[in-house]
Amino acid sequence: MSRHPEILWAQRSDKVFITVSLPDAKNPQVKLEPDGRFTFSATEGSGNQEYIADLELFGKLNVDASKIATGLRHTVCELEKAEKGWWKRLLKAEGKAPPYVKADWDKWVDEDEEEDAAAAAAAARPMSDFDMGGMGGMGSMGGLGGDMAGLDSMSGMGGMDFSGFNAGGEDESDDDGEFSESKAAAEV
Repeated sequence: MSRHPEILWAQRSDKVFITVSLPDAKNPQVKLEPDGRFTFSATEGSGNQEYIADLELFGKLNVDASKIATGLRHTVCELEKAEKGWWKRLLKAEGKAPPYVKADWDKWVDEDEEEDAAAAAAAARPMSDFDMGGMGGMGSMGGLGGDMAGLDSMSGMGGMDFSGFNAGGEDESDDDGEFSESKAAAEV
């Protein structure tokens, strides 16, 4: 007799995220159909226990644009919706979802917070996504070099004298705790 793996889900207006949690899954297979059917099957353990999930999703899918990644502990699916919009629930059937289908709170975003979440995700991308090849002065990366010998060529600074700046960390406030512009101007 087959069992059901734990399924976590979240959505955006254009996609649904489904994570099938099944550690040590053997031969995991995902089948998507345009009408919204999601089927997962795998075996697990030394006894090759069979796990199956057959879900009829709330809406239709763009199968060609959907992505599936299989790892050692999870199968992660990013399913593109055929029509952009928020689904009322994951499954077409009304009523309570099966006990093995749960909200993925790590990926969950409310409908009114979608734009903020997209901006935060873009800001959190790893630095490896950015091309920093044109930046100089980073050791063996070219440019100024690691010894900073090229600093004298920074003529664009206009001969600024930085000696008046407080690099020692002394307090630049007057007796009542407010910053004194006249004191700072006199020191520069």
